[in-house]
Amino acid sequence: MLDSTHQTVPVADLRVGLYVHLDLGWMDHPFPFGSFKISSQQQIDTIRGLGLSALRWDPAKSDAPPQPTVAAAAAPARPAPSPAEETAREQQRQWQAALAAQRQALQQCERRYAEGARAYKAILDQLPQQPEAARTRSVELIGGMVQALLGHEESAIRLLSENPGDRNTLHAMNVTVLSLLLGQAMGLAGDSLEALGQAALLHDVGKAELPDRVRHRDDGFTAAHHKLYQEHVAHGVAQAKRMGLSPLALLTLSQHHELADGSGFPTGCLADKQAPTSRILALINRYDGLCNPPNPLKALTPHEALSLLFATQKTRFESTTLSAFIRMMGVYPPGSLVQLTDGRYALVAAVNSSRPLKPRVLVHDRGVTRDEALLLDLQQQSQVGIQRSLRADQLPRQALEYLSPRQRVCYYFERAPGATDPTEAGA
Repeated sequence: MLDSTHQTVPVADLRVGLYVHLDLGWMDHPFPFGSFKISSQQQIDTIRGLGLSALRWDPAKSDAPPQPTVAAAAAPARPAPSPAEETAREQQRQWQAALAAQRQALQQCERRYAEGARAYKAILDQLPQQPEAARTRSVELIGGMVQALLGHEESAIRLLSENPGDRNTLHAMNVTVLSLLLGQAMGLAGDSLEALGQAALLHDVGKAELPDRVRHRDDGFTAAHHKLYQEHVAHGVAQAKRMGLSPLALLTLSQHHELADGSGFPTGCLADKQAPTSRILALINRYDGLCNPPNPLKALTPHEALSLLFATQKTRFESTTLSAFIRMMGVYPPGSLVQLTDGRYALVAAVNSSRPLKPRVLVHDRGVTRDEALLLDLQQQSQVGIQRSLRADQLPRQALEYLSPRQRVCYYFERAPGATDPTEAGA
């Protein structure tokens, strides 16, 4: 039986079946993993081209010991790489660089989302006893988000990894992110964007004063339950006044359940009596409620939620606002499961909010692990598009396990790939 300790083998003695460890950074070699069993002479040749004299191998995981080099035989000189080999190496370097940039962009979005979620929780903790401190923190959070958003020539809506936090925080962050993006798309100025962001972030703070039973609407509500639930709007406005929010933020928060046809609450006012910021917040609040309801079993896919709003609920929302939202999110919003025109299955991972019809998608590919897969940018593909949207139960098991759609949809924004930074344009 082979010794289980790691040993060193000269690269000249490598053979198929050895389990080796490349003590290099993942950007410094073309293999998917740094530790693996050699399966071909081509892999041996590639390792010998990395400039290493020896490397570690694991006897316990190897099929056979190294092949000793005959001492008297002179090692043949390695021929110069062929043009085809050089092309393959350059393609590998480009792939590695693109994958590193993709990972960095997602990590940055997730870090900013996590920072926002922590700030939101701190605001809720401070609000009862320190409303002015809560206001300062909320102003810093929303001001930073607006500044980042206005600094993007074009923004992309990015699907994040499933957030382990509570549903209330996820809802507040989703509604804030999408409200700011829609407000920018509809031409709101900086001050109005900030007021919209404040109202979106804090639109449900009044629920803390409700009994647990009525904090989230469900089909079992009685008339008394509905009346209690509706009081969270007045409670929220009172808390926002204690914080000293702007008049526009107060108005937006007070109207976030009003609907264009007068069927909303608390006043039942029509669209012409609602602030533009209120129309945005009411729509986004409803969309996220469909995608991320308190009971995940009742969740709609983002595509289904958008279709429902347009097909059966469009009288509830001001038409210009709803049209702008659909244009921004695209037919297949981030988080949608789709089948491409070439038959492959994919998950919509990011949408350019200015050009949403050709999103970036994660494609089910058995030839590469999910963590190593590059997103396919459909803007760059003239022959491939989206054929249809699917529910999770319509996917083959392997595709479903690979794409691993989130139980709760979570968004943030990033600079769209290829868009320039206005701060760098004049440099």
